[in-house]
Amino acid sequence: MPRVYYSTILSSPVEEAWEVVRDFNGLPKWHPGITASELEDACSPDCEACIGSVRHFQLANGEWMREQLLSLSDLDFSVTYTILETGMKLKNYVATLKLTPVTATDETFAEWEAVFDATDPASEEETAEIVYGVFAEGLENLDDILLEAYEEDSGDGSGGCGSDGCGCGSCGCGGEEDE
Repeated sequence: MPRVYYSTILSSPVEEAWEVVRDFNGLPKWHPGITASELEDACSPDCEACIGSVRHFQLANGEWMREQLLSLSDLDFSVTYTILETGMKLKNYVATLKLTPVTATDETFAEWEAVFDATDPASEEETAEIVYGVFAEGLENLDDILLEAYEEDSGDGSGGCGSDGCGCGSCGCGGEEDE
């Protein structure tokens, strides 16, 4: 049973990252490999994350997949889901995307993990590499989007935390307060 794991640091507080990630139907907003998504039989019209919800989404290559939400925790900042239908050579796929606050820097440690059975043992390594690429591409793009949103919100054109002249006074990046 292959295990795929990818982790990174997101340049935003965990609450901001979680606001984006917890929307089970929101993948097209932050993952460049997903072009469209819709919930099947959502529990309510404004449902973002009802346990048991099924999302039907289109990949950038035109293929469609279906995934079901197994658990979501606002306390632990985690979401777990399973793949119901895919063109990939796998079954019994379960993945968890978990966010953890990095309190020293007010950033977020993001980790995405999956386990599955390969339906074609000869392509197990290739399938694991594809899943790894999906995780890496998604989380790195999420970081870009969150950083861009921070820079827009700061409104000072400073380039955000960590750049010279940050001016936030609390991040410890070494930037000086603008006068």
